Amino acid sequence: MAARALWKGQLRLSLVSIPVEIFSATKTSSKVSFRQIHKPSGKRIRYEKSVPGIGPVKTEDIVKGYEVSSDEYILLDPEEIDEIKLETKKTFELVQFVDACEISPLYFDKPYYITASDDLAQDAYRVVRDALRSAGKVGLGQVTMRGKEYLACVKPCGDGLLMETLHYADELREADEIFTDIEDDETDKELLDVATSLIDRKTAPFDASAYSDKYAEAMQKLLDAKVKNKKTPRVQTGDDGPAEGENVIDLMSALKESLKEAKGSKPAKKKAPRKKAS
Repeated sequence: MAARALWKGQLRLSLVSIPVEIFSATKTSSKVSFRQIHKPSGKRIRYEKSVPGIGPVKTEDIVKGYEVSSDEYILLDPEEIDEIKLETKKTFELVQFVDACEISPLYFDKPYYITASDDLAQDAYRVVRDALRSAGKVGLGQVTMRGKEYLACVKPCGDGLLMETLHYADELREADEIFTDIEDDETDKELLDVATSLIDRKTAPFDASAYSDKYAEAMQKLLDAKVKNKKTPRVQTGDDGPAEGENVIDLMSALKESLKEAKGSKPAKKKAPRKKAS
């Protein structure tokens, strides 16, 4: 089954706009999944949305509520939320570039592949990919997917581009509150030497294929044995009803014009870190 694009729009670098598509770089199809079954009847458990004193409700009658005080909510219709105009719904603009190693691993969330939407966009796509690789930089910008605006970075990945969504600064918990009980004592020299030697001995190039989900493998082995065993309890649930672009023209001209604009603008000053509230 062909992968389905999660986002379609323009990857923009100053005056250059490249029609692209974004795909998830991870898959969950290989994982074991279960259904909840009502053991006495052998029927599947289904969940329905209901209101106390009213019972089940229709999907079209459900709106989002934002709590403003205890048990008091303001209501928003889906149309009101859809009307929020964000350029990042259709445009992913690279607004800043940083060294590839400058972003702390704490910020990385989920990887996605970015591909050119058509053959005409591939020249510009390759220019951005190769420029990032040559400079050793990653591009930063924001993109809106599935009702949320993400901070994201773009970097070369083999023949293409990889996008990784990043956590915003206010989404991260301060490490000090977690490590507060760890005493700042000097490490024993002899123990440190032994640990360092052990690390050196086990150091090797990273190979993700050398690791596997042993719990999932054991679970699959159990399931295979249960399927083969004729004494395994089985039920027939039956059918009890359903559950409720544009082309890039004159790339060189656009890049040169973008470079002129960049030379005429001063780099943004770094903001001073905010002081913690006492």
